[in-house]
Amino acid sequence: MTFDLDAMTTGLPQGWVGFLRDWHRSLRSANHPATTRYNYLLAAVQLARFLAVQPSHDRDSACATPVDVTRHDLEAFQAWMVETRSASTAMNKYKALQQFFRWLMVDEEEIDESPMLRLRQPRTATTLIPVISDQDTTTILDTCRGKDFLPLRDTAIIRLLCNTGARLSEVANLRLDDVDLALDTIRYHGKGAKDRRVRFGPKTGRAISRYLRARREHLGADLPHLWLAARGACPLQANGIKIMLRRRGEAAGIDNVHAHRWRHTYAHQWKLAGGDTGDLMLVMGWTSDDMPRHYGAAAAADRAQQIQARLRIGDDV
Repeated sequence: MTFDLDAMTTGLPQGWVGFLRDWHRSLRSANHPATTRYNYLLAAVQLARFLAVQPSHDRDSACATPVDVTRHDLEAFQAWMVETRSASTAMNKYKALQQFFRWLMVDEEEIDESPMLRLRQPRTATTLIPVISDQDTTTILDTCRGKDFLPLRDTAIIRLLCNTGARLSEVANLRLDDVDLALDTIRYHGKGAKDRRVRFGPKTGRAISRYLRARREHLGADLPHLWLAARGACPLQANGIKIMLRRRGEAAGIDNVHAHRWRHTYAHQWKLAGGDTGDLMLVMGWTSDDMPRHYGAAAAADRAQQIQARLRIGDDV
């Protein structure tokens, strides 16, 4: 992902622009991925633009520089985010701004205390992501029948998501040299600059191999990116994959098709088969013990019922 910081900050006071430019340099030096940098900077830019249009007379200093932003300013911004976007979006902005004001306090020593210190997190509802059945996946793959470039590419992407449980960004950011068809493995570049190798099955390997043959005839064949857009010599971005999955889902008559559903499904099926939680964390690229409990939570009752039926506790008395 690439973005133009100058375009993002157009029209902002120079006090904000200077700090955001320096923060971006700091984030780059810490090797934060471009997507993370963009989301962090976007939150700060949105705060600056929000403060700039507030009518209250006591906002003048906050409009000019982030150094004078108060908790009251942040509470108003957070409430606006909840009302106009969602609580989950407000939470994402909360986490990004935590990093920004921590940087102002610790790294730059521009403020003595972060205005985020006593700001309460927005309360968010727990959303359970339903697993996607094998039948639904098959139906979606049926919409990709054909030997042209697009159906071969889309089949390979869907099979990879289903077969490895990877994140959308990880699949989107793959390069040609990340694929090893000799060992049937793929190297994902996960969060926190953590790479991992994951095995894929023969059907996925066949789909990737067929796509690669078609890719050689594409205008962008010389690009290092694994996935190419339908037209022109340019890579297929994560948003392009997201749109493709939604369209394939609509063509199959299945609602709410997105990459994360296969990730949850992968975790659910792993646990259902009695797989080790530690091994699942390695395959999925997790470092927190909370993640295995979160993923597949929508299917926890189903797993419990299947285990109950298998164990037959009290049924043999």
